[in-house]
Amino acid sequence: MPDPSVPPTPPVPLAALLAREDLALRQIAGPTDPDIVIHWAHTSEMADPYPYLLGGELLLTAGVHIPEAAGSGTYFEDYVSRIVAAGGAALGFGVAPVHDTVPRALVAACEAYELPLVEVPPQTTFSGVARAVWQLMAQARHAELRRVTEAQQSLTAAASRQDPVPSVLRQLAQRVGGRAVLYGTDGAEVAVAGRELGPGVSGALVELAAIVRPVEGPGATPTPAPSSATDTVDGTHLAAYALGTEQRFVLAVAAPRREPGDHTIASVAAVLLSLLTGEHQSGTGAARSSALVRLLLGAAPEDVAPLLGGKRWVVVHACPDGPAPDAVAASALGAALGSALVDVDGDVVRVLVPADREPVPQSGWTCGASSAVGPQEWATGDTQAARALARARATRTPLVRHGERPGLAGLIPPAEAEAHARTLLAPIATNPALPETLRTWLSLHGSWDRTAVALSVHRNTVRQRVARCAALLGMDLDDPDVRMELWFALRHE
Repeated sequence: MPDPSVPPTPPVPLAALLAREDLALRQIAGPTDPDIVIHWAHTSEMADPYPYLLGGELLLTAGVHIPEAAGSGTYFEDYVSRIVAAGGAALGFGVAPVHDTVPRALVAACEAYELPLVEVPPQTTFSGVARAVWQLMAQARHAELRRVTEAQQSLTAAASRQDPVPSVLRQLAQRVGGRAVLYGTDGAEVAVAGRELGPGVSGALVELAAIVRPVEGPGATPTPAPSSATDTVDGTHLAAYALGTEQRFVLAVAAPRREPGDHTIASVAAVLLSLLTGEHQSGTGAARSSALVRLLLGAAPEDVAPLLGGKRWVVVHACPDGPAPDAVAASALGAALGSALVDVDGDVVRVLVPADREPVPQSGWTCGASSAVGPQEWATGDTQAARALARARATRTPLVRHGERPGLAGLIPPAEAEAHARTLLAPIATNPALPETLRTWLSLHGSWDRTAVALSVHRNTVRQRVARCAALLGMDLDDPDVRMELWFALRHE
């Protein structure tokens, strides 16, 4: 939780205040760490300012409270120790009208207690120093708001891309200059972007993510988990954010430094990822569950299709250009295609899309789409999509659609066409690999290499199978008329 004593404005580096030439401030004691910051400026002539400090102040004093015999006792040590105990960030001592120079004992005490001591020259007023602090804060706040706004715009744009989850993580990692990781419900990395982490930091990030994930499992007592957690390991700032109300997915961020606005930027990314990965228990979700139950209990596909929101459907098979797809990548693909009916089958994702949502090419995916089919033809659409995907992979085309053009086949009754196909292809029908190879080879205009790619076999295997088909069928496959007849038969088998 944020400290209520810390103002919402970003802190100001002490070095930035010292760099103001109009103030002519000079640090004469204490550490010169560039990470020292001040949250505000406060003037006090109290001998013990402790009760009046909140922490993080540049305390300004002209030394009115200093007794004449202070240099011979422990006055300055007591004074400085109380400022440090209260969390004061630095001490500014005004030269004149009370003191001509900064007391040596005060300089020594600040050195001993490692409190930055700044000399304020006679021409610089305390109100001028305070005004400069607030000016620097306003500038920092403006820069922070601009940075957060730009980050929000870029994250939103990333979430609208074809690969939204990886895009959001890449953009987040770039904005914080570190690493962004999405952990799944089992604690495993689902997606990651940005710089590599050392083993110690990586392990700490996993442990931090576990803190915001509720305890689950048989016999486990549900305990509320925090929505976020932070830590610092080996100088790396870590943060974890639970995604969604059920707190199952976790976003974790590691950054080499903590910049103003980082928490806000990460929170925006967490909201977007919650929407992309969330399980929405809406009316649509309930309808899908009802449809699944009815199918399992024996209902016909055409009876449950209205619950899914459409009468005709397009089956899409998609294969990622990179690693094998996971549940998040598949869900993101489904969202891009406009459907939540998604299935991951090995290295292929299958999506059932309403026919009124025309599939379009998806960045990072190779897709094959069936023709529009009714529920009773879903299996046929699945086969069409698989063949279209094989052709898309072989031709390196982002999206191939199954043809639905009317042609000569429409002149022949379907029953007669199927009977002719069965008779013609009977010699090779006993080995399913042969008609499938022949179909793919013909669809790719006799290309051995592209057929091998489409079927994921060696090109010599393709040659052997096609030669076997020619021998069993007793046909010359180099004859265009033979190829046309076989293509007709293979489309009606």
